[in-house]
Amino acid sequence: MAKEATDLTTIDLFSDEKRPGRPKTNPLPRNVQIKINKRNQVKRDRSNGLKRVEFKIHHTLFEQLDQRAKAEQVSRGELIEALLIKSLASSQN
Repeated sequence: MAKEATDLTTIDLFSDEKRPGRPKTNPLPRNVQIKINKRNQVKRDRSNGLKRVEFKIHHTLFEQLDQRAKAEQVSRGELIEALLIKSLASSQN
């Protein structure tokens, strides 16, 4: 019987062949990698003096922020930070 490259019903014939795709470089499962990466990101942010703030806003306000951020080519977080700084500066005067 000849070995045909497209014949996947006899998978034992292909067990020694490398499959195409990205090689696995990390032995940990993906969900563990995500947790570790998030923890490292929080540590980096903290060392850079950043603090995480979460709040809920109405959907229409969210859309307005999103549109303005896209128009100014900044992230929503950067836009909100700039608006807060501007508001606090004007209230101190």
